[in-house]
Amino acid sequence: MTTLEGSRRPAPARGLARPAARAARTAAGAARDTAGARGATREVAALSYYLVGGATLLLLAIGVVMVLSASTIESIRANDGNPYADFLGQVKFVVVGLPLGLAASRVPLEWYRRLAWPALLGAVVMQLLIFTPLKRGQGGNVNWIYIPGVGQTVQPSEFLKLALALWLGLVLARKGRLLADWRHVLVPGALGCLLAVGLVLAGHDMGTVLVMVALIAGAFFVGGLPLRWFGVAAVAGAGAAAFFVAISPSRVTRIMSFLGAGDADPTGVGFQTRHGLWGLGTGGVSGVGLGASREKWSYLPEAQNDFIFAVLGEELGLLGTLVVLGLFAVLAMGMFRIVRRHKDPFAQIATAAIACWILAQALINIGVVIGLLPVIGVPLPLVSAGGSAMISTLMAVGVVLAFARSEPGAARALASRRGVVRRSLAVVGGRRRG
Repeated sequence: MTTLEGSRRPAPARGLARPAARAARTAAGAARDTAGARGATREVAALSYYLVGGATLLLLAIGVVMVLSASTIESIRANDGNPYADFLGQVKFVVVGLPLGLAASRVPLEWYRRLAWPALLGAVVMQLLIFTPLKRGQGGNVNWIYIPGVGQTVQPSEFLKLALALWLGLVLARKGRLLADWRHVLVPGALGCLLAVGLVLAGHDMGTVLVMVALIAGAFFVGGLPLRWFGVAAVAGAGAAAFFVAISPSRVTRIMSFLGAGDADPTGVGFQTRHGLWGLGTGGVSGVGLGASREKWSYLPEAQNDFIFAVLGEELGLLGTLVVLGLFAVLAMGMFRIVRRHKDPFAQIATAAIACWILAQALINIGVVIGLLPVIGVPLPLVSAGGSAMISTLMAVGVVLAFARSEPGAARALASRRGVVRRSLAVVGGRRRG
């Protein structure tokens, strides 16, 4: 190429330009990959939050539908022909529990540390009310209290479980490596647990005691208690359980029936378990259809409460029961992911305690229905009908969600997702206005 001065301009070095352009494109691609990796990391960071929240909502939805189906016949009999009375009562508890759980999920972690001691003291005071004229009993258990002026009974032991989980998280996190010394195990952790369990046992609620033992074991395990102490506790617990079974004729009858050494009368103590198994067997793979259960026609006692899993298996079949089991597995995955990833020992221990509470209660309930355990009166979490159990469980899940929000990277991931949603809504709104 000739310039105006008649000299030749040097041609561009194409061989050099191409590597430079290629390097620029590579750098841009790497930047995009890095941004994508950061976005993926943010999504993974908030995975625990979505697993716990999503599984809880799905179990709650299934539970509301199944309570409606399982309770209609008994509701007609007990409420002057109204088939929806019991269902509306359950909806009331869900409507109360959901906002409380949502509020609990927004409380900063530091506030839960401050609330641990007051929560335990308040729950113990509530439990002590079973020794006053406010106490109410059912099936031999005296673990409810009546609230004057409201016309509502409350089971304080359900809220004691949540308070105990938070308190153990605080106490064991502060103890740390000192748990190798039995004196630090005893004071105040073991003594507080004995007080809580003793008060519930005084109300003759053996089922709730078993769930509380699982809660305590999970907290101490994650807290770092040496394994040898679990062996000692297991032997002592088995001896105590045998003693309390032996002094209760109704418990002895249920245990003997479960072992096949009791009365063979089909209308006797094994009536409930037998009809629960018949319901599961009738359902087959796909079920007889939603609302078409035969066992709920006053054949199966507590169909909407302790034995709702049998009605679910009858109406939705094996597939329905597997869905429920899968959702509990997802819930467990999310909670134990928080235990593994969280940096705060308090959050780890409290989450482990709540996880063991909910999952142990679910396993006990399902084990009773399928005949692997003797009849123990505990509801299926988030699915069975019940007021105190539903509200306390939703609040406990809210606490776990609050801990999930403070996982490493989770807060940033959730804020990023909200920002994307807001920008998307803004774009959609702008297009509509245009």
